[in-house]
Amino acid sequence: MLIVMNRQASEAQIEAACEVVRNLGLTPHTMPGASRTAIGITGNTGPIDSAVIEEIEGVQDVIRVTKPYKLVSREMQPDRTVVEVGKNIEIGGNKVVVIAGPCSLESPEQAMAIAHRVQAAGAVLFRGGAYKPRTSPYSFQGLGQEGLEILKTVREETGLAVCTEAVDEESLERIAEVSDIIQIGARNMYNYSFLKKVGRVNRPVLLKRGLSATLEEYLMAAEYVLSEGNRQVILCERGIRTFSDHSRNTFDIGVLPAIHSRSHLPVLADPSHAAGHREGVLPLALAAVAAGADGLIVEVHNRPEEALSDGAQSLYPDQFEGLVGQVSRVAAAIGRTV
Repeated sequence: MLIVMNRQASEAQIEAACEVVRNLGLTPHTMPGASRTAIGITGNTGPIDSAVIEEIEGVQDVIRVTKPYKLVSREMQPDRTVVEVGKNIEIGGNKVVVIAGPCSLESPEQAMAIAHRVQAAGAVLFRGGAYKPRTSPYSFQGLGQEGLEILKTVREETGLAVCTEAVDEESLERIAEVSDIIQIGARNMYNYSFLKKVGRVNRPVLLKRGLSATLEEYLMAAEYVLSEGNRQVILCERGIRTFSDHSRNTFDIGVLPAIHSRSHLPVLADPSHAAGHREGVLPLALAAVAAGADGLIVEVHNRPEEALSDGAQSLYPDQFEGLVGQVSRVAAAIGRTV
């Protein structure tokens, strides 16, 4: 259920409405808007008597939310959310944001060389894994704390905001102190207790879609984060597992407009993990922007043939520069910028 306050509603009236909701054993979520405040209600297992709420002074309307996901739905918030990252980056607005960097941080020299190249090409965020969840326990697992120190250096020397993945509660605490965006990988999309803890961290969150997640399951995972108070959630389509064997994953291009029609949250595309090979990254990136992606997260390595992880899908810096140029033209064709 959504309570819509009238334009003249005072802070005291808004708080009074929230108190009524709490007295019903439910949780209010205040959402200030450009012209009025709305209050989302969660925690109900059955219908709520709207008459009790309609009588509160300052309440203009009470709207029933039909979707199982509440806080992420367009019914709860019609206007798109714009997530602010760092000092001057907005994700979800008219600008298509480009995030780029290596799959794994391998050394300070490697990270800085790539960071300078992707920044010069137009990236505004640097991605790099310090902790790496791998299919094999014998594969490179990341540099851990040393990788976070590298990210700090990249941000200090280039001014780029940084993004890296948290794989568990221990890494979450460390990453929250360093990273401008906390990435939650596909493997953790179903880890609901972990998502709750992520929701209590005051950092933007990049939530990747699970390997075989339906759209509703994906949006419900985002709901876990928002329900704990963190509204700074960015979704990311990175391909799902199907019977196809021509790519690493099957990129679900149709989910991008579907997300925008159902949710107010911004959504990025990860063409690198979808393709699994660098030749497929550019066409998927172009298609994603044309379909409404609010940004791209692309893997780039200066020596991908020597990369400790995902070298086959990593672009060379020159290839990334070409990608940004072509993406810019597609964005311009649909009235957006990069």
